[in-house]
Amino acid sequence: MCWGEALHHLSPTMLLPLQYFIRRLEDPEETGYFLNQTDEAASSPSYLKSMFDNFMTLCAMVPLLIFTCLNSFIHQRIPQQIRISGSLVAIGLVFLVTAIMVKVAMEPLPFFIFTMISIVFINSFGAILQSSLFGLAGLLPASYTAPIMSGQGLAGTFAALAMIFSIAIGAQQPESFIGYFTTACVVIVLAMFSYILLPRMDFFRYYSMKDKTEYRVYNAELETKRDLIKKDEPNGMEQNNSKIIPIHNPDEKPSVIAIFKKLWVMAVSVCFVFTVTIGVFPSITAKVSTVLGEGNRWGLYFIPVSCFLLFNIFDWTGRSLTAVFTWPGKDSCLLPVMVVLRVIFIPLFMLCNVQPRDYLPVVFSHDAWYIIFMIFFSISNGYLASLCMCFGPKKVLAHEAETAGAVMAFFLSLGLALGAAVSFLFQMLI
Repeated sequence: MCWGEALHHLSPTMLLPLQYFIRRLEDPEETGYFLNQTDEAASSPSYLKSMFDNFMTLCAMVPLLIFTCLNSFIHQRIPQQIRISGSLVAIGLVFLVTAIMVKVAMEPLPFFIFTMISIVFINSFGAILQSSLFGLAGLLPASYTAPIMSGQGLAGTFAALAMIFSIAIGAQQPESFIGYFTTACVVIVLAMFSYILLPRMDFFRYYSMKDKTEYRVYNAELETKRDLIKKDEPNGMEQNNSKIIPIHNPDEKPSVIAIFKKLWVMAVSVCFVFTVTIGVFPSITAKVSTVLGEGNRWGLYFIPVSCFLLFNIFDWTGRSLTAVFTWPGKDSCLLPVMVVLRVIFIPLFMLCNVQPRDYLPVVFSHDAWYIIFMIFFSISNGYLASLCMCFGPKKVLAHEAETAGAVMAFFLSLGLALGAAVSFLFQMLI
């Protein structure tokens, strides 16, 4: 998974060595990549280099959307353990191969194709993993969805810090890039180990079996009540005015359409949150130029710090706040209103000092305006998105929670894809 919320949902580690992918797409004779590297970029970037971001977004968002949608249906047929463990193994293998390929000489075109295929695989399995995790969290109390959301924000913060650290030390050697990908492999191994330990926790076993346990206990009470009624009935005839309606059968597959009708407000809200976010971040926000950093090092750090680091820190803050309080409530009309109001950030960023520009004037040229907008933009993204993801599974019955989590994950991915699409339009308007 890659840029923007792409920082969280595509592949956070793909952001770290972005310069690695760009350099590999340059002419080896110009850059001397496998000889002695220099810090000078090619004077005229190739077509593959110039289109890398566009193809990367396409290869990330399309499989992310498709497989998130697919998981909404297959999760009822494929066990959760297989979906989560299999996805972690597949993603880990892709990162391992990517780390090995750092030392393998390739022409730009084959390397470009290999990279795009890797992104497709990572996002395909990442979509299944993400949907399954939200479905898993849907079985737990609402407060336990917040750590998943805040964890994604924290991962993006680490990615931004690593990017800044890389700039500071001038890490451009292949060995440093191998470290990026092997770190991802280590984290995946730790995630697999944690998931293996999860079923051993009494807390998790309680909530994962709660629904079926309630069904069995209820049926036992139901049979007892029926026996008592029969004993009290004259001539052994049952009384028709005593109707007891059993709860659902735990083996019954919940309907995706029926579940969507219950949580469509939360689903559309989280979709709109990420549509607005990805519509401007980073396609527009990363093109803002500083007015204070001309001729000094602030110009070098302005976008990594003010755009990526600031976004991830306050996005993580917003996500974490939902673990402290959840206002407004899941049935409040104020929540979707707050989500819609975030659309104001689109013109605000477009009127910042985005370069190059052809049509719109620069209204907010000073760096301070951009930083203020970024703080409110990111904290509202994290808080409102996390709130929607927490409330979605809680608007359905207990046995529908896992499917509800998968549906919410699909609409989250749909928001990412729509945001990537409208970002091209916003760029054309500037």
